[in-house]
Amino acid sequence: MPELIVHFHKPADWADTVYIHYWNSYPHAQGSAWPGVAMTAEADGWFSYRLVGVQSANLVFNDQHGAQTADLWRERSGYYANGQWHDSPSAAATSTVAAHQPPAREAAPTPSTRYPVTPTGNDFREETIYFLLTARFYEGDPSISFFCRDRLKFNRETGQPEDPHWRGDFKGLIQRLDYIRDLGFTAIWITPPVENRSGLDYHGYHAYDWTRIDPRLESPDATYQNLIDEAHQRGIKIIQDVVVNHSCQYGIRGKVHIDHLPIKYYVPQGSEQGRVNHGPYQGSLGNYAWPNRDDIDNPVAPDWYKERHHRDPDGVEPLVDPKTGETVPKPGYNPGRFFGIDANNLDPEWYMQHGFICGGDWESAAVQLKHIAGDCINLATERQNVKDYLIGSINRYLDMGVDALRIDTVKHVPRDNLLEYVNAWKAHKPGLFVFGENLVKGYGFGDLGHGDNGPSFIRPWWYTRLGHDPRDPNSGGDSGFAVLDFGLFSTFRDNLSRGSFGGVKAVLDMDWIFGDPSTLVTFLQNHDVGPDNDFRFRFKGEQWMAAAAYNLLWTARGIPCLYYGEEIEFMKGAPQDVISNDDTLDTTGRAYFGDHLTNERIGQTQSNPLYQHIKRLNQIRRAIPTLQKGPMSHVNEWGSGLSFVRDFNNGESYAVVGLTIGGGQDISVGGIHNGHYRDAVTGNEITVHHGQISFHVQGNSAGIYVLDGPGKIGVDGAYLR
Repeated sequence: MPELIVHFHKPADWADTVYIHYWNSYPHAQGSAWPGVAMTAEADGWFSYRLVGVQSANLVFNDQHGAQTADLWRERSGYYANGQWHDSPSAAATSTVAAHQPPAREAAPTPSTRYPVTPTGNDFREETIYFLLTARFYEGDPSISFFCRDRLKFNRETGQPEDPHWRGDFKGLIQRLDYIRDLGFTAIWITPPVENRSGLDYHGYHAYDWTRIDPRLESPDATYQNLIDEAHQRGIKIIQDVVVNHSCQYGIRGKVHIDHLPIKYYVPQGSEQGRVNHGPYQGSLGNYAWPNRDDIDNPVAPDWYKERHHRDPDGVEPLVDPKTGETVPKPGYNPGRFFGIDANNLDPEWYMQHGFICGGDWESAAVQLKHIAGDCINLATERQNVKDYLIGSINRYLDMGVDALRIDTVKHVPRDNLLEYVNAWKAHKPGLFVFGENLVKGYGFGDLGHGDNGPSFIRPWWYTRLGHDPRDPNSGGDSGFAVLDFGLFSTFRDNLSRGSFGGVKAVLDMDWIFGDPSTLVTFLQNHDVGPDNDFRFRFKGEQWMAAAAYNLLWTARGIPCLYYGEEIEFMKGAPQDVISNDDTLDTTGRAYFGDHLTNERIGQTQSNPLYQHIKRLNQIRRAIPTLQKGPMSHVNEWGSGLSFVRDFNNGESYAVVGLTIGGGQDISVGGIHNGHYRDAVTGNEITVHHGQISFHVQGNSAGIYVLDGPGKIGVDGAYLR
């Protein structure tokens, strides 16, 4: 039976008891709960622990009083002292003695004119992005938590509602900014923070008032401005998600009203007014947090609506529906009058008039004319009044310090029309980075072929260009608008989930169709899609597959983006959003993450192998400019491996990258610059004289050989080693 015996020499300033926390063991998966188990004290400050049946494992030594080592990996018995492993007690003893001796003078290393490099802060390609749903991240102020009226979760034993949809808030996010910074991210993309209205509006994509921050996110001591300021103090940028295409189904406060009856008068079939028993929505489905039990406070609503808004919270006074002449409350009365939309009677000054998307509309010009859903009503984005309202509203947040914008549902707005908004915001804040979501479940090549069933004018690359020939991207230059890289993401369904990089090169070879491929925002999954076959679930694959994917995303062109919880495989295999009629958020990829961020559990979260893996990737990318901004060349892919060159500014920062997935690989790349290379992963050094470099990369790891590079960056982990 295998056995792993580890010895640890306790630093003098640690507490008297030393613990070992271990996980990811082989050949039998086992592990400890944080802070681990107490080690056996031996002589001269040494401690030991025996892992029976274990050949290798990840380890962290700690004293449960705040002192701990970095995450370690060990595949044979050994002695750990002064930050190094040793195979024998004599070598370890020599190390502990040497640690107390004055350091010997060494010859200075050859100076590098390229490294270290301080990021400029003015180029968003230098950043990496952590994407989170604010309302599902971390709860800092329970007093503002709010239950939506749809998809309530009830405790099976008590019958009481739990897990409010609006649970995370700005106060909680501020409290955990250091967690995100420790993970190495320099930008946070938050879901739309503006005031929303819908039966399920916690995510922010049902805007009702673009000029106000939703009060379910703000506390008196934790406003949106506070969040922006606190993030900036930590060197973190804020990316605000913006919806241009649509509003909620109730209109826009102060601008346009969409005809409905007040929800407090709705009575389900078979019930009676005042008998609704739905969690906090006792009596009616009207907003339980408002004394008038209504949802809409729109100054441009009809007088009869405004009059009822201020009284009759119980919804018992008879109200004549001005559209039909019938009187409510009335059990079973047409739910559409409370929750639905009559697309034919929308105000044409603000809304489109072409009905709702269905069937093949999603891959045709109709996608830019019809409403997305009953609670996403398409705005007439070409009208000047709509432009003035949306542009002016977002300018205010830019003035508050918002650093970048992400635009939702891009393909639903014609490119030239969308660029009017983008260019206006960029003119208001020069240097602003703006990117958008153009969701395709394929490569997205449009009229360029390759099996794409949609036209170019609704495809991602089209929005990054200025030309008007759908078969020639070079007919126009860079539009200055970036997009999420759904093309690269779509390959993961067919390669990553099978432990392969096969097919990645085919996508990278098409980078020329984008205005600037180095600004593509790359990802493994997000709140809508995952890389598995049907795209609906959080990544289900093995942890090593995810690690290999991050190696690719952090070293290839583009700006890496991580969806909250990926760092611990949060809700692995769960649907990204509700699917079945009875699904609640806790069963989906949008579950509340804060339980993993409590003071009691955050150490365990941060010790996860993927957390440490991503942290190190961020350290490496941050230190090497070409991994941020250098064009790719020499791309070679053979399924179980991938290699390429990144060259920024004609050799100013230059790296040869080799990636493996599955087993280790010997990698060779030719036609490169001569000179002295250092691997950012292992510290290995190679001098190239004849334009050819060869090196070995362990399974699911990376070789990042940087010309005149800084050497090893970060600490070895389970995958980068």
